Amino acid sequence: MIVHLAGTRSGAVADRLVTLREEGGVTALGRVLTLVVLATGDGEAETAVAAANAASREHPCRIVVVVPSPGEATGLAAEVRVGADAGASEVVILRPGGDAGTATDSLVVPLLLPDVPVVVWWPGEPPAAPAADPVGAMAQRRITDALACPDPPATVRRLRAGYAPGDTDLSWARSTPWRARLAAALDEPPHDPVLAATVVGPRWRTPVELLAGWLADRLDCPVRLVPASSGVITQVRLERPGGAVTLAREPDAQEARLSLPGMPDRFVSLPVRTLEDCLREELRGLAPDETYGQALTRGLALLRDGRAA
Repeated sequence: MIVHLAGTRSGAVADRLVTLREEGGVTALGRVLTLVVLATGDGEAETAVAAANAASREHPCRIVVVVPSPGEATGLAAEVRVGADAGASEVVILRPGGDAGTATDSLVVPLLLPDVPVVVWWPGEPPAAPAADPVGAMAQRRITDALACPDPPATVRRLRAGYAPGDTDLSWARSTPWRARLAAALDEPPHDPVLAATVVGPRWRTPVELLAGWLADRLDCPVRLVPASSGVITQVRLERPGGAVTLAREPDAQEARLSLPGMPDRFVSLPVRTLEDCLREELRGLAPDETYGQALTRGLALLRDGRAA
């Protein structure tokens, strides 16, 4: 069910949600968090809602989307989606016009569920310091997506400068399968130290940078970035005294070839992750991701200070 409200207030929208639940015979919510999406346009908002609806099957939540329309007359229009139109969630889309969009935190507060965590997601260009944003300051987790921005590397540099515990970027989740496979490979004998690492992928792809930063921080070794024409990471090579560990994947493949010294090559699952996959992962753990913070701040600093060969 989709209900449109014109010339309204956030409090009235919250009341309408209660009425819709009562009319549908639903009194208990069972929501585990409120996800606030700060979008810049309708297309961006709909893409985010689709991903959030898919993630809500694992994390039932209330989704509050804010799409400012500064060129419109001052006022607030809203759209409420429940039932089949909202997955395992409730969706509220707020469209503040004119000056009504200048105080986003005031618009959002009446729609926050009580006694559950708040997560804020910027699916487009984020503020330089998400935790200092009025809405971001209310959240336990703040999700950005540098890869969706016009200049992803510049966005990562700004996020690094403005980082606070609780921040995370979907580029980190995109690199999770690579990190998991490499960590598992290094757990196998021989447990030799890694002398150097090579990451093959496009430099403008922020998952490449974050993966390289993670390796530099965790392994304390030189990391070389090799540019590639493909749009994804295609290979990581870890040099050890007893032989190299290599994980390589074709750009459109769902599996990667894992090569370990003294063992036959084998294929392991390594699919390219979707937006829904990444969002679902970030909603699983709401505590600050210290490993991401170290890769972003310390790891990228090592790359920029010459640790990258």
